[in-house]
Amino acid sequence: MTDKIKRSSEGFRRQVVMEYEAGESIPALQRKYGVAGFDTIRRWIQKYARQGLRFETVRIQTVEEANHLRELEKRVKELEQALGKVMLEKMKLETILEVLEEGSGDAAKKNAPASSNNSTTKPKPTPDGQ
Repeated sequence: MTDKIKRSSEGFRRQVVMEYEAGESIPALQRKYGVAGFDTIRRWIQKYARQGLRFETVRIQTVEEANHLRELEKRVKELEQALGKVMLEKMKLETILEVLEEGSGDAAKKNAPASSNNSTTKPKPTPDGQ
């Protein structure tokens, strides 16, 4: 029985390396192109890549740190949801105010305090009558 030796062209190798540099992982490239051998693509990267092998960052932390991080991520998610609800409520109230203004003119704003994003307030008269 004879084993077949697979040879890849330089263009193919460079294409695989370009995909690696674009963010694809080595195992994903091996599956995609059927490249066997643990070091085959790594050797291509060392030969053809502009920046060489990229290494993944491994975070080493205690159990307490990991739990604290999970709690903070959960809190951020809760706050984002609360902010979304407040923004929807604000939009709803602004829409109601617009409808009221259309129906009754400025009477709907009569008792409302001036908002920071409403620039339609009248200037106060000066003592000289202007």
